[in-house]
Amino acid sequence: MSVVSRCLYPDLQAVNTSSLSFSAASKGNGFLRLQPVRMRFAVCCAAKKDTVDKVCEIVKKQLAVPEGTEVCGASKFSDLGADSLDTVEIVMGLEEEFQISVEESSAQSIATVEDAAELIDKLVEEKSS
Repeated sequence: MSVVSRCLYPDLQAVNTSSLSFSAASKGNGFLRLQPVRMRFAVCCAAKKDTVDKVCEIVKKQLAVPEGTEVCGASKFSDLGADSLDTVEIVMGLEEEFQISVEESSAQSIATVEDAAELIDKLVEEKSS
């Protein structure tokens, strides 16, 4: 599923391809029927919505994302044109905005807006404890 479809259709469900049937329609002609089955488990955003929104704004600003370009939790920094230096600058902007310090090992695991927002929520919670 593309970033655009994940941003525009966040409630879109994946289809379980294990529901598959093959039948003989008539004299050697077969057909394949896929039946969509709702997934029993779904992974949702663990980060707070306001954190994700702030991260989106910082990413847009740091990368000078063109007006009208959709940036959401599923957006990958690389898909938005970020290189490794851009990612470092994004992390620095996040540290400044949220008054946190991100370890280098944690920073290297950030690939999407959601990854960054989840890490921020975790670090903010640890800091307040």
